[in-house]
Amino acid sequence: MKVEVQELDGCRRALAVETPQDVVQAAWEEALGRVQRQARLPGFRKGRVPRHLIRLHFADEVRREVAERLIPDIYRRAVAEAGLRPVEEPELRDLVLAEDQPLRFTAAVEVKPAITLGAYQGVEVEHAPRPLTDADVEAALQALAEQQAELRAVGRPARDGDQVIVDYAVTPEGAEPREEQGYAFPIGQGRVLPEMEEAVVGLGAGDEREVAVRFPETHPREELRGKAGHLRLRVVEVKEKWVPAVDDDLARGLGSYQGLEDLRAAVRKELEAQRESENRRELEAKVVDAALAGHDFAVPEAMVHREISHRLGHARERLRRDGIDPDALPWDYAKLTEELRPSAARAVQRALLLEAVAEAEGLTVPDEELDAEVARIARESNRNPQAVRSLLERGGELEGLRHAMREARALAFLVEHARIRSGDENTPE
Repeated sequence: MKVEVQELDGCRRALAVETPQDVVQAAWEEALGRVQRQARLPGFRKGRVPRHLIRLHFADEVRREVAERLIPDIYRRAVAEAGLRPVEEPELRDLVLAEDQPLRFTAAVEVKPAITLGAYQGVEVEHAPRPLTDADVEAALQALAEQQAELRAVGRPARDGDQVIVDYAVTPEGAEPREEQGYAFPIGQGRVLPEMEEAVVGLGAGDEREVAVRFPETHPREELRGKAGHLRLRVVEVKEKWVPAVDDDLARGLGSYQGLEDLRAAVRKELEAQRESENRRELEAKVVDAALAGHDFAVPEAMVHREISHRLGHARERLRRDGIDPDALPWDYAKLTEELRPSAARAVQRALLLEAVAEAEGLTVPDEELDAEVARIARESNRNPQAVRSLLERGGELEGLRHAMREARALAFLVEHARIRSGDENTPE
């Protein structure tokens, strides 16, 4: 087999492959046999059609059988021989596949870059961990109180921050009116037309008002964009947000806490763990950025696009969890892709550098450690470890988990060997 590699732009390579005719002939004979065993023609039983009639009547099927089995096998062998690491399926060009000829094709594919490691041990960064303050704890307690807030009806006029319930009728210019009874919305959060928010301020239950409105150019309904209209509304009820005091009653209502001090201690412990994780992630980012600064290499576009797709998928899933149908939103994927591309490319660079460091340092994840991680995931999700492992294997994610663990090990190695300076000191920690 002949294999020639041509460098194209960036991480793209063209792999010119030629396989001897005897290999093709052997594959053709095997394909003829497989097709013959299933072939049917009038006057012959299944599997008894002569070879010369198979060649005559089933030529396209035989050729397809050869292509589906021989080309992928030859491509894998060619990639291994060339020492390439493709990150996408190949684009085949100039394919020659005939029984009496050598197999020839050119495979255009993106590959992982060959990274020549420079200095990555002992990179110097400045990092001062952010301490947890009493104010942070009190803010968290207040946030817990906010989560227990209630809406209570009041007899005064509506003001910013209240929630109002209204009956309204809106009539767009040149269209039929649209009415709704008992519609609730918070004032000041921009969930309705600005004129509607302004109209309810100062009105109490039973009060009415009529105002002119104009629909924004970004309105979800295209036929209403930029149109003028008329709004008539009546306030049914005004409610204000009541937030409980941060006290012993709040603490007891939140669970098995003896009182406020018990809750405060639990909140502080949780915040300390969060702050420690935040400080660690910030340090890791600085160390990787410092290591990347000494390395310049291209990143495969296929990996960048996968990272962007992964992020968009997460965004859609978050919307679903919040009860929002992502398909109902006007996604501008071209714009989002352009906006996400720089950070996605940086994330790919980071992953490739960590992979190179792991290889250079011989960092591995033995099977027993992978098994322990699967067991931890199972324990945290209250599932059977074997069931979790089977699920990961079926989804092709088990080796992905091993790769993530190896990447984390490389990241820890970089941090361990970095020279870390605090903001107000000149000596390494």
